[in-house]
Amino acid sequence: MAGSPELLAPAGGWPQLKAAVRFGADAVYLACDKFGMRARADNFALEEMPDVVEFAHANDVKVHVTLNTLMGESDLAPLSDYLRALGDAGVDAFIIGDMGAFSLARTHAPDVDLHVSTQASVMNSESARMLHDLGAKRIVCAREMSVADIAEMRAKTPADLQIEAFVHGAMCVAYSGRCLLSAAMTGRTANKGACAQSCRWSYALVEEQRPGEYFEIEEDVRGTFILNAQDLNMVSHLDELAQAGVDSFKIEGRNKQAFYVATVVGAYRSVLDGGDPASAERELLTISHRPYGTGFYYGRANQTPERDGYVKECLHVATVEDCEQAGDGEWRVTAFCHNRFERGDVLGVVSPFEAPSDIEVGEIRWLAPADGGKPFVERPPMTLEEARAQSVEVPAPVANRSKERYVFRAQRPVKPGDYLRKRV
Repeated sequence: MAGSPELLAPAGGWPQLKAAVRFGADAVYLACDKFGMRARADNFALEEMPDVVEFAHANDVKVHVTLNTLMGESDLAPLSDYLRALGDAGVDAFIIGDMGAFSLARTHAPDVDLHVSTQASVMNSESARMLHDLGAKRIVCAREMSVADIAEMRAKTPADLQIEAFVHGAMCVAYSGRCLLSAAMTGRTANKGACAQSCRWSYALVEEQRPGEYFEIEEDVRGTFILNAQDLNMVSHLDELAQAGVDSFKIEGRNKQAFYVATVVGAYRSVLDGGDPASAERELLTISHRPYGTGFYYGRANQTPERDGYVKECLHVATVEDCEQAGDGEWRVTAFCHNRFERGDVLGVVSPFEAPSDIEVGEIRWLAPADGGKPFVERPPMTLEEARAQSVEVPAPVANRSKERYVFRAQRPVKPGDYLRKRV
């Protein structure tokens, strides 16, 4: 691998943040409750940011905060206080797409690095140099750039200007994510972080003189009439991006769950640490994704005609919370259930910095409320210790209560925080 590029992971909430850190991210990007392009993610309260930064920095992980929506005049007044609070919290960088926000950040949080968002569509050296002169430490490449374009821009820009590029995740049919389709169709503007993903909807063509008669939508020599873009996957091409001068490899996915973040970060971390890209490619097939492609990096980006487009090989069934010896050579695994699994199932174990492995599920017991009342999922969230103190173990042939806890026997140990998956 040429150089030592940063691995930058999405963190839509605390579980995703912890997964990104545990599975090997060098930095995370996230948002608070305003000004971020993923309003549907859990995100973080502004008051939480000191704790977020403390947790990340304790693990040698940097925190980049997205302030990348397009700003209206009414956004500017609250933005100043927001910037000061984030600066006081100790965040490492802002990802900004609006030049007004860029200017305010220089004034109100001068110690925070400024990264120019892909929303700014920077794709030439003159723009990059101008932004560097204004104080930008990094630019995030426009999604439409090729590997050759990046290499040429790198050769013509200051050496201390960092380049960040997306390597994995959803692509958008709009120019660097700037889209009016959602706003026009639903009133939810993508440029304020509320995209309804109208480009992913299933469309059919009807001629107005033939109501009820649908026509197939196909691609011809002029292009495609299907809006569903393939997901980006560059795990087998990281060295080429590094040689082109990319300093930070960015994974898209702040709306994704922790299991997704862990799997993708783990796959890319393995390759950056010298692992086999073919093994990482196989891992990336296990998570929910649209058919993969390489975006615009080697020419025209492709789209997928599949309805909805999502494919996956595995389902996340549980997250390990505890594991202890049973005294008879087996282990008792306490897991938080997400999807159904049963005795005799062979589950895959996703663990940081380790090759995928399997365990077989033995006897299962549900941690049921000792008072016989409503299930824990219908009560306020509680820690494992609180749940144990208020529960009894009830034999259960199947773990099928989502967000409830189960104990099952296994022939080998797993670690708290590991993810368990089942092939579908």
